[in-house]
Amino acid sequence: MQIHTPDWVKHAVFYQIFPDRFSRSAYFEKHLGLTFKEWGTPPEDGGYQGGDLYGIADRLDYLQDLGVTAIYLCPIFSSASNHGYHTFDYYQVNPLFGGNKALKHLLEACHARDMKLVLDGVFNHASRGFWPFHHILENGGNSPYIDWFTVRGWPLRPYSSNKENPTNYDAWWNLPALPKLNFKNPGVRQYILGVAQHWIEFGIDGWRLDVAEEIKDESFWHEFRRVVKGANPEAYICGEIWRIAPEWLQGDRFDALMNYPLGFAGLGFFGHKSFRKDAVANPDHPIEPLDGKGLDKKLNELFDIYDWEITTAQLNLFDSHDTARALYLLGNNKNALRQAIAFQMTMPGAPCIYYGDEIGMSSKMMPYCRAAFPWHLPDSWDKELLSDYQNLIAVRKSRASLRTGAFQTLHADSNSFVYSRRLGDDLTAVAFNRDDVACELQVNIEKLDKFAGDLQTIFTQGENSLRMENGQLILSITGRGTLILAN
Repeated sequence: MQIHTPDWVKHAVFYQIFPDRFSRSAYFEKHLGLTFKEWGTPPEDGGYQGGDLYGIADRLDYLQDLGVTAIYLCPIFSSASNHGYHTFDYYQVNPLFGGNKALKHLLEACHARDMKLVLDGVFNHASRGFWPFHHILENGGNSPYIDWFTVRGWPLRPYSSNKENPTNYDAWWNLPALPKLNFKNPGVRQYILGVAQHWIEFGIDGWRLDVAEEIKDESFWHEFRRVVKGANPEAYICGEIWRIAPEWLQGDRFDALMNYPLGFAGLGFFGHKSFRKDAVANPDHPIEPLDGKGLDKKLNELFDIYDWEITTAQLNLFDSHDTARALYLLGNNKNALRQAIAFQMTMPGAPCIYYGDEIGMSSKMMPYCRAAFPWHLPDSWDKELLSDYQNLIAVRKSRASLRTGAFQTLHADSNSFVYSRRLGDDLTAVAFNRDDVACELQVNIEKLDKFAGDLQTIFTQGENSLRMENGQLILSITGRGTLILAN
C-alpha cells in the first residue's frame, strides 16, 4: 500500500495546550454566576482556572512569534473534569471554554494565520454523564443503550466501587467515572465515526487519538481513516501509542504516533547524569541513560522500522499533560534542555512543545504539570530559553533538509553525537558535546560529499568552531556546546 501523510505536518511546529490553564479571556466577564479559582492557583488544588478558547485566540501573536504553526488541544468537548477526558457530549464544545462559537472563532483566527488546529479525540471511553450511560443509570437493563457498554452486574456502582465491590462494568483502568464504549455495537461505531467526520467538516485539521491502542478493532480504525480522509484528505491522524508500533502505520490507519521513543532517547542522552528516574509517567516506557552510540542505535532503529513518509510526520515530543515537564525530567539542568531543544528541532518529524516549556516551566507529573501559564508573572519567564526556542524553530524553518531531508550519523562516542540532514544540495549538520569539558571531533568528510568545504555556522550554543585539516572536518565544541552548520 502506498503511504501518504499530510504534507503540512512535515513542516509544522506544534504547541500542545491544556485549555483550562493556558489563557483566560474577558469572555466570561459577561457571564455572571460562574466561580473560577484564581489564575495561578497550584494545580494540585484541582478545579477550574478559567482558560478558554477565546483566550487562546488572544495569544496567537505570541505563538506565531515563537514560531508555532499548529496547535494541539487537550479535550475541549463538554466534560465534568478540568482536563476534559470525561466526555459527556461529543457534539458540544465545553461551555466553560466558550462553546462551539468559540471553537469557530479560534479556527478562523488560526486559519487566517495559516496555522492548523488539531483536537484530542477521546473515543475509547466516555463518562458517567455521557447521555447513553446516564440513560442506563436511570433505566437499568431496560435502557435501549444497554449494549453501548459492557455491564457485568447490577446494581451499577458508578460512585461506590472499591476493592471489595469493584466497578461492575468495563471502564478505563477500572475507574467508574470512565465507562468504556463497546465498539462491537454498530450504533457506537456509527456515533463515533459521525463525531470524527462532523468536526473535520467543521474545520479542524486533524485528530490526536487518546489511548488509541485500547480500541482493539482494526476494522474500526480503517473506517475511521476512510471517514476522516474523505472529509479532508490532508487531515492529520495521530495516535497516542507510547511504544514503537509500525503495525499502526501502514497507510491504512494512522499517519503518525506520539513519538515518545524519539523524545525519551534524546532526554536519555542529554540528561544522562541529571535525569530524574522517579519522574517517568509510564513505567512501561522508562527513559534510559544513553551514550552517543546508544542514541545512534535507538534513532536508526526508529528510522529503519517506519516508512520515511511516516517518519517525517511523527509527533516528536519530550513531555505532555501525562508526564513531568522536560526541564524537571532533566533535573532542572537548563543546559541539557537547551541541547535537547536543538535535537528536537533538527530531527525528522514534527516537533511538539508542551505549553510553557519554552519559558522554563518545570514540575513533576500530573497534576503539577498542568499549571496555569504565568502571563501575570512575566519576570518569572526564562528569556534565554525562550530565545533558544525561537531561534531554533527559525533554523528549522529555514532549512528544508531539517524537515524532510535524509538522516545520517556522522560521529558518535561517549559524550558526543554528530549527524547530517540532506535534501538534494541542501545540507545541514548538527553536532553536540554533552560533556562539561570541551572536545574536538573529527568528522569524515566523505559522508558529507562535495559540501564539506561549504559548511558555515548558522547556530551555536557556546564558543564553537570548525576547520578543515588533512581531509577531515574538525569541530571544536565547548562543554555542553551545540553547533549547527549548513552549506
